[in-house]
Amino acid sequence: MQNDFHLPVRVYYEDTDHGRVVYHSNYLKFFERGRTEFLRALGWNQSQLIESGLCAFVVASMTINYRRPAILDDMLDIRTRVTNLRQASFVFEQKAFRDGVLLCDATVKVACVDPVRGMPMIIPENMFEQIKAVYENGEK
Repeated sequence: MQNDFHLPVRVYYEDTDHGRVVYHSNYLKFFERGRTEFLRALGWNQSQLIESGLCAFVVASMTINYRRPAILDDMLDIRTRVTNLRQASFVFEQKAFRDGVLLCDATVKVACVDPVRGMPMIIPENMFEQIKAVYENGEK
């Protein structure tokens, strides 16, 4: 798997305001889907992680920049990349493009927590190693 994970997202009516422009908070949903599908591509299903008690991921912080509007029926390319990796957290750089034009970008820090207690925990070793391999692939 390449370091940049691509997820195509169509803009539906429900994503927009009266002017057919994507409502700002919906980029958070698009980026969440990108992170979820990134993990799924590595073989990790978030529902199963939580149900098994192995771990859960929560957003610890986010910085987002809105550059240009996406509108109804646009096909977006949501790009997700790991830019920093620690034992209990990692940072994603996420970008939304339309036809190669950057519309929105975000830096998202995700923390690993115990799904029962909600307390921080280290990322399970086998998952950490997979994420590390993707992260290091992008550093070369």
